[in-house]
Amino acid sequence: MPSTFDKEPFVIEKREIRGVISNGMLASPKELALGDSHEGLLVIEEPAKPGQSFAELYRLDDYIIDIENKMFTHRPDLFGQLGVAREIAGIQHHAFKSPDWYKEDVDIKTDGRNNGLRLEIKNQTPKLVPRFCAVAIRDVKVKASPGFILACLASVGVRPINNIVDITNFFMLETAQPLHAYDYDKVKTGILGARLSKKGERLKLLNGKEITLDDGDVIITDGDKPIGLGGIMGGANTEVDENTKNIVLEAASFDMNQIRKTSMKYGLSTDASTRFTKNQSPRQNRAVIAKAAGDVLQIAGGRLASPLVDNRRPTTDSSKPVKTDADFINSRLGLNLSAAEIKKLLQNVEFKIESSANNLSVTAPFWRTDIHIAEDIVEEVGRLYGYDKLPQKLPLRPLEPVVKNDLIEFKDRLRQILADFGANEVLTYSFVHANLQKKTNQDSQKAYKLSNALSPSLHYYRFNLISSLLDKVHANIKLGYGKFVLFEIGKGHDKDHKDKDGLPQEFELLSLIYTANSKTNPAGAAFYQAKQYLIQLAKELGIELKFTPIDELPDAPLARAYEPERAAMVSTTSGQYLGIMGEFQAKVRHDLKLPEHTAGFEVDIEALQKSTPAVKTYSPLPRFPETYQDLCLKATADLSYQQLTDFLVDNFKAAKAEHGYNYSVEALDIYQAKDYKDHKQTTWRLSLWHPERTLTTEETNRLLDKIAAKAKQELKAERI
Repeated sequence: MPSTFDKEPFVIEKREIRGVISNGMLASPKELALGDSHEGLLVIEEPAKPGQSFAELYRLDDYIIDIENKMFTHRPDLFGQLGVAREIAGIQHHAFKSPDWYKEDVDIKTDGRNNGLRLEIKNQTPKLVPRFCAVAIRDVKVKASPGFILACLASVGVRPINNIVDITNFFMLETAQPLHAYDYDKVKTGILGARLSKKGERLKLLNGKEITLDDGDVIITDGDKPIGLGGIMGGANTEVDENTKNIVLEAASFDMNQIRKTSMKYGLSTDASTRFTKNQSPRQNRAVIAKAAGDVLQIAGGRLASPLVDNRRPTTDSSKPVKTDADFINSRLGLNLSAAEIKKLLQNVEFKIESSANNLSVTAPFWRTDIHIAEDIVEEVGRLYGYDKLPQKLPLRPLEPVVKNDLIEFKDRLRQILADFGANEVLTYSFVHANLQKKTNQDSQKAYKLSNALSPSLHYYRFNLISSLLDKVHANIKLGYGKFVLFEIGKGHDKDHKDKDGLPQEFELLSLIYTANSKTNPAGAAFYQAKQYLIQLAKELGIELKFTPIDELPDAPLARAYEPERAAMVSTTSGQYLGIMGEFQAKVRHDLKLPEHTAGFEVDIEALQKSTPAVKTYSPLPRFPETYQDLCLKATADLSYQQLTDFLVDNFKAAKAEHGYNYSVEALDIYQAKDYKDHKQTTWRLSLWHPERTLTTEETNRLLDKIAAKAKQELKAERI
């Protein structure tokens, strides 16, 4: 097998130089002759003088190469020197050729003798360890590395240990594929396993730290006991030292999210974990371990003691071609490149391209894990061509005005109306504490819970807005605000109701709270104060509302906080359900420290929008004076205010249809004496006017007498 460290001539072909980048400088022929080169690390198409900087060679006066610190953090292949060299060659429009050994499906040829060492891989978590390669080597001589390896590692800040470990680090720095070496005799069973850890297991690491494992971390085992923390650090019990005679080389791939989680959990950040968290390609494992094994034989002696064992998940197969065309790429970059020019740019960094006219079929090389869609090709072409060469031209925009979002416009209208009424808008978190849901009689088990909440108080996605508003009342009372109105526009959800896609349904909601403490001497019940806000809002929208008393609360989170006897369902007169309003249960008021004089409502904004007329009708101001009279009816206590009001409104509607009267009905008072519980007295202020003439007192009295007589006959309600 050819070795990286064979003493090859400096000039391989007349116009090719292969050298190593070290601190931004090309190595000299003398240094290369001593073995400081790495075959195929960098291929350029013009000669360079020894000691000439890479920046000078490519006319990059301001380009600084710093492999250790200037990484492209989203590109796993650029965490190795080979990938960085390829990328720099590509952006300078030079073709790059990877070394001959860097191929996807290579193998290790044995010398034909009896291998002699058992090696088996037992991978119990293939989803988190998609590929696990290993090979055994016997009779190695562990000692200090040659000078050129020591120099290479020192130039990038890696501490040399011994020739075996240094070779694994050397190839990790070159290819970005971490490797690990085990003392075969310390593994004992001849089995390398990968499984999830069990809580309480202990592992002593190479850095001398002993950790107690938690559940669910990927560990490397000797078939049973932990000998390494997968993708992060090996264990001290299988460390390669000066007494080691037989080794196992391992090149595995790990799930990037799992490695990041484990690294953060134990506070371990290593060169290996840094690379694995970038999603290294599992398709390069064989090439790297085969090359590393060959160089171990050259540097440390010994012979192969097992075939290359490759445990591979089927999903690590070759890349699928991405179909695109030159027009698609040019339209997004503002360029006018031909398909041939695009093909050349991509071939410079070893993409495989099939082209036909303007169409391109692009297959990413096996070390790339980030090429999946046509937009990825656009990004690749833009970077290789040069972002600084893209035209600085604003995209064309149509002159047509942006289509307005009707829902957003309607929400703004609601905000303006309520603000004009003196209400204050608040914006609260969409996630709440379980205690708040409990205090408003809601079941947290039916709400979505965040597993990574920013705060313990923000775990559960709220069902509705009313609970969040109620939570803000006491804080404002403490600040000295005795009477105020809060409202919020936002979303709630219900797990039990699904949308057309089968996802939990979300609702656009408007919620309002009216509250006043005893020091403000509030007049009337809080129910009617909150109701007046809703009625006036509906009036501004051109909607006529209907309030239906509740005998029993519906089984919905929206309604659980209200007191049934002091609440009502809200709908339009045409039957469109809108929401609920009312005062709150004594337990809710107690738990949230609410004033007794507190009420609110919550309505569905989309239903409200649907019920709002597209065109608002205009009625001229009355030309003739209005007539005002108060009407008081004494009725039995079982007749609700709503039933009495509906009776009056129905009779005035009939009078309007017959005589053309316009009217308004406004509640003034409901009175019930403490020692007179069978009856109550309800008073309304009635306003009447006619669009074409002045109403006389006699005509008004005649109408009211007729309605009062009908009330006595049908409702047993007597006029007072």
